[in-house]
Formats: sequence, structure tokens, C-alpha cells
Amino acid sequence: MTTDRYLTAGSEVRLFEWAARQRMPVMLTGPTGCGKTRLVEHLGALLGRRVVTVSCHDDLTTADLVGRFLVTGGDVVWSDGPLTRAVRSGAICYLDEVVEARHDALAVLHSLTDHRRTLYLDRADEAVAAPESFLLVCSYNPAYRSTLKELKPSFRQRFVTIGMDYLPADREAEVVIAESGVDPGVARRLVDCANGIRTADQIFHFEPPSTRVLVAAARLIAAGAPEIAAVDACVLAPSSSDGAIREGLREIAAAHLAGASSPAR
Repeated sequence: MTTDRYLTAGSEVRLFEWAARQRMPVMLTGPTGCGKTRLVEHLGALLGRRVVTVSCHDDLTTADLVGRFLVTGGDVVWSDGPLTRAVRSGAICYLDEVVEARHDALAVLHSLTDHRRTLYLDRADEAVAAPESFLLVCSYNPAYRSTLKELKPSFRQRFVTIGMDYLPADREAEVVIAESGVDPGVARRLVDCANGIRTADQIFHFEPPSTRVLVAAARLIAAGAPEIAAVDACVLAPSSSDGAIREGLREIAAAHLAGASSPAR
């Protein structure tokens, strides 16, 4: 079913709700663009909780998460970071692509993911107990091809892990139609094209096309772009910078789009 523009693929919504009732942290795993962030936003609306999103990266520090002392008007005052603000207000704190963060920065989460449910602000000499409504959610793509980027098993085991994947073809086509306005035939060709390319990913090793890029291609088609041109710009070009791989993907795309009619208006 669809609610708040989120289309369920399986039991992920129920699992998320059950974990939230038990105040258990959640880890969402799955390929890029399969709907992890959309699921968090959907559950935030469903549960009536604000979502505080942190986009993780290599330079993210503990202070970036919890806060730091700042000089304001000649005084030194403590300023909460996004994690601390989420804990204090009982919001959902969503750490997107948590695998990109440094391990030392993630250590501050340990006391929030066990029976203590408390955030310790060492520099401010304060312990912030999480209210019942607070929920910690992280996400990452376990298929991300980097030997330098992986979460420690001891960290992963602190979470209820909900695996996600791309929607079945008919449902993914529904999303493309709903968010772009293209006709069903165009949407289905785009999804079939994406699935063909995702299969090729097992051979060529590149980031497979997400539902997000299919919607982008569909929006160009709705504006009048030819299907192959829209797919080239939104799906193929972002997938790989390798010319040989791009050419191979273009052949796959052309085969799936062979039945395309004139550009949509």
C-alpha cells in the first residue's frame, strides 16, 4: 500500500514499528536509492515524530554529533549538536550512510544503543537520558565496494537490522508514474532497463541505478526528452565514468527501450 508517498516492499514498516515500540535502535541496509531515507521519513510521519538527519562523512567528529563550546558575545557557551538535540526532544535521529563516519565518532552512540539509553556529554559534564520517544536509526549500503569502509560487528549487533532492496518491477513502475507523471509504458520500460543494468552490475561492478535516477529520467521524458537521451543523462552517466562500461550499458539500455514511441509531451 502507499501512504505518505511510501510504497511498502515487504514487512519493513511493521518491523520498524515493532522496534520503535520497544525503543530499539534500527539499522537499514540496502542499495543506494532503494527507499531507506523515504522509509525513515514515512515512519516519522506515521509515529508523529520529528526526524533529525545527519549525513555521515569521513570528517564527521564526535563534536559534530553531540556539540561543542562556542564563544558567543564574549562568553563561552555549550551548543548542542544534532544528536543531542534529537535526544533531548525525543525525535528520531537518522544517521544516513553511517559507514562513512569514523569509528571513534560512532563510539558516542554505544550508550544510546543499550540498556542505558543515555548520551554522555563529557565536555559539558552532563548525561542526557533519552525519553521513550527517542529512536536512533542508521543506514548504509553493505554492497558498497570498499575494503576500507565497514562497520564493526560489535556495532552492527546493537541494532535491529532491516534489509531493503529495490521494489518489484510493477511497484517500482508505480513509484515512477506517481512521481513523474509518465504513462505506464514508459515507466515499465525504464524499470526493465534498470533491472537489466542491475544484473550487469554483477559483472562490471559499478553502482546500480536507483529508483531515484529512474524518476529523474522519467521527469525529463515527461518534459519532452527522448527516452534514450533521458536514460543516458540520468541513469548511465552517473553509473560509471569508464567509457567501455558506459558503452556496454548503453547497449543494454537501447535493447530495453527499443519499443519506445515518440517522446512524451
